[in-house]
Amino acid sequence: MALSHARAGEVVSVEPLGSELESTNTTTLVKTDHLEIIRLILKSGKSLPNHIAPGILIVQCLEGRVLFQCLGETHELTPGQFLHLPDAEPHAVESLESAALLLTIVRTPSNDPVIDETSEKS
Repeated sequence: MALSHARAGEVVSVEPLGSELESTNTTTLVKTDHLEIIRLILKSGKSLPNHIAPGILIVQCLEGRVLFQCLGETHELTPGQFLHLPDAEPHAVESLESAALLLTIVRTPSNDPVIDETSEKS
């Protein structure tokens, strides 16, 4: 069975899960060629080792607390905070308590033609 994602114009709730957090799984909410939005659930003490996202990454903490390692620094993210990373930047995440994060990945076109503005036109 194919996973269903939110349709354009559909309202999607990302409110805190509260008591349902422990029994909820990670869900991809939106997936297109250029955009992916995921509600990532990390149980207390779990981590994601160093990895990259295929595009610009925006990470918003919806609930819980995580340590987010990127660009040579470690940040504690708590509800209401977000950070963003450039395309394909390595990062790692460790949950200090069960947490829900909203991940937005904006894929950058990798096959756009490069225009050399210094070349002369014939």
